[in-house]
Amino acid sequence: MVEDNQIKAQVSPFAIREGEIKTFDGKDGYVSMNQIVHKINIGHINEIHFAILDLVNEFEFITSRQLYQMLEIKGIDPKSQDKLNNKLDQLVKSKILTRYYFTSDEGKGIYRIYCLEKMGKYLLNSKEVECKWQPSDNTKTVPMIKKRLAGNQTLIAYLRKVKAFDCYVVKPAITAKVSGKKFKATGGAVKLTKNKKSIQFVFEVVRREMDWQNKIIEKMRLYKDFYENFIVGDSGFSNLPQLILICEDEKHMAETFKEIITNEVEIPQIKLYFTTDLRQNEETLQNTLVEFKLIDGKYKMENVELKLLGM
Repeated sequence: MVEDNQIKAQVSPFAIREGEIKTFDGKDGYVSMNQIVHKINIGHINEIHFAILDLVNEFEFITSRQLYQMLEIKGIDPKSQDKLNNKLDQLVKSKILTRYYFTSDEGKGIYRIYCLEKMGKYLLNSKEVECKWQPSDNTKTVPMIKKRLAGNQTLIAYLRKVKAFDCYVVKPAITAKVSGKKFKATGGAVKLTKNKKSIQFVFEVVRREMDWQNKIIEKMRLYKDFYENFIVGDSGFSNLPQLILICEDEKHMAETFKEIITNEVEIPQIKLYFTTDLRQNEETLQNTLVEFKLIDGKYKMENVELKLLGM
């Protein structure tokens, strides 16, 4: 597998492309549970297939490369990306998983996205694994899926590259007290621990989707409500978590910051940090965060060095 720092992409694969649509790449037709049980009995579907299923259930939408990395983190050797792809094909043909890709005027996307099918839920339930999947989940829009994929990439980067990494949550639920609204951080959350002291990072993914400016303003209002009324233990956080916005590219960070300042949805209780998809490919994450500082009456983007994010 190509290492992150060997990837030479100029544009994030999880950036929004004009006119992009989600295209079905799964299997049509009917597969019975008896057929699947037979495949399990003869060993064609085994423990590594169930490990894949657990990960797809946890992340909801995930690429084969992200699955490969997560399996390695969990101590499971996929052997090669090709061998993993063959196992994914088996699960798709058995209608345990399904698969999509994105198409736009630029052509087909370079990766496939995997998510659960009904048979996958039945198998997880048979092993007493909690699975909240329902068929309507697979109708989610391109921007929603890309936010999840960008969030996955960031969580995996922290797992692999940050020595202080402790644990992660894929879809942390947060409550804005005054408005009474519950919302989810689209990029997940991580807990970092060093010398028995912990800090939690919450990631919000911003995409250039339709009406994205208003969407991030509304989301920031919810975060502002949460932070301004925070007490220890709120939404499961022992301390104020650090909010990090994951943008599509360097220019998008500046565009997002401008929207936040112009619409007065800054959060005084914390420093607001930004990063991008491609910054997660760096060999170390200690220089991947950015903040905007007011210098001589103008805001300037500056890299933030956090040694806590090193190896």
